[in-house]
Amino acid sequence: METMSPLDASFLHIEDAVTHMHIGSVGIFEGPAPSQDEALSAVAAHLPLVPRYRQKVRFVPMELGRPAWVDDPHFRLDYHVRRTALPSPGGDQELRNLIGRVMSQQLDRAKPLWEMWLAEGLDHGRWALISKTHHCMVDGVSATDLLSVMLDAEREAPPAPDDPWQPKPEPGTVELMTHSLALRLGSPYEGMRTVLAAARGPRRVARGALDLGRGLVSLGQAVTPGRETSLNGPIGPHRCWDWARGRLADIKTIRQAHGGTINDVVLSAITGGFRDLLLSRGVAVEGRVVRTLVPVSVRAQHERGTYNNKVSAMFADLPVSFEDPVARLEEISGQMQRLKRSGQAVAAERLTALSGFAPAMLLALGGRVYTRTPQRAVNTVTTNVPGPQYPLYLRGRRMLEAFPFVPLGGHVRIGVAIFSYDGNINFGVTGDRDTSSDIAVVCQGIERGIAELMPSVRTEPAAAEVGGDAPAAAEVTGSAAAEVSGSAAAEAEVSP
Repeated sequence: METMSPLDASFLHIEDAVTHMHIGSVGIFEGPAPSQDEALSAVAAHLPLVPRYRQKVRFVPMELGRPAWVDDPHFRLDYHVRRTALPSPGGDQELRNLIGRVMSQQLDRAKPLWEMWLAEGLDHGRWALISKTHHCMVDGVSATDLLSVMLDAEREAPPAPDDPWQPKPEPGTVELMTHSLALRLGSPYEGMRTVLAAARGPRRVARGALDLGRGLVSLGQAVTPGRETSLNGPIGPHRCWDWARGRLADIKTIRQAHGGTINDVVLSAITGGFRDLLLSRGVAVEGRVVRTLVPVSVRAQHERGTYNNKVSAMFADLPVSFEDPVARLEEISGQMQRLKRSGQAVAAERLTALSGFAPAMLLALGGRVYTRTPQRAVNTVTTNVPGPQYPLYLRGRRMLEAFPFVPLGGHVRIGVAIFSYDGNINFGVTGDRDTSSDIAVVCQGIERGIAELMPSVRTEPAAAEVGGDAPAAAEVTGSAAAEVSGSAAAEAEVSP
């Protein structure tokens, strides 16, 4: 039995009928599709590396403690690895519709909180692997590690390891409450350890307090309410989903030509997408910004390989009033440098850590209030996860492309996730189907935003088309992926 961290527990507590807190990804593979037995065998071979996949959540009665992870004595792999087929003609739009429907369904809390859907019938002999994992299990960076673990780095799969797994006995109600009480009694000791550590290093603590204070000031300014916008408001339980494609080699070319970082270029392209969306809705963009919450990984290097959440946040203003794409990039680049110096992400992470001292009942109440309170301080969320820069395989089938899925929460109606893989950088845009079914405009704007920043087309900007008309990931060469993988990895520690 392992008790959840306060942050992991919060992802469960804020979930309700319309806020579904699972993250996900969509991998498109070369054909032919594996049989169900092959798919089950492939996943089973990797389960010993991810024990959480065979554990479920147990809640402490009356919410007197944080939920705990326990082995599922009734675990069945075929419940979690599912199979479906796309309706003819099996094109990109049919796949996007399927993903929207799959992601609209809440995960079953009585089972381990993940699913994989193998979707056959994609055109050109391809098939897709759709994954759903609850955010309380992993954050975005850990999810990337899981993707690498569940798939193979070589076309020839290695021999499956021995798997003598037997579930541990499930704890009863009394044991859960006793364990929770023991953790409560242990908290003062942990607090005393912190005090003693501070006494041993006063100068270091003073520097940290100064940085934290500066970050709290910046954080307070960032979360003040902004202007009314159609990007915020009540959401329903149904999702729509779309994608945009890019190449890391192009992002690197843009960075070399105009300055900034890979993340700055990505945010600039997303800014163009939201500018196009607001204009298409008849909204005047002069003087406007779109404020985005930017999750930041604060996972230390020695914590790689753990699958709990280690995330903080910064708040960036996307300058949608800027028509010129280079001016947008310069504005974002300067702003991100200021945010990094401000310590905003450190302050947010410290505030999250303080929730460890709050009773679990208050955490649950706070999460419910969050989802029911109108929010205008944040208009969207933008999360960027660097992925593996080499091909991955499932039973000898190469994954050609990978797209991410980000959940929606509170009163945020559109979210954007970015995932780099094998020389490509792909965007997954989630929208509330009832109020934001026009997210294809954002995707088209993202692709155009990248194209307009390319030095070779700056004199005659060309609009990139959305979806299946964009270049496929399989066309990117290995040399292009190798060329940019170092720069992408170097920025992982500050990636939004």
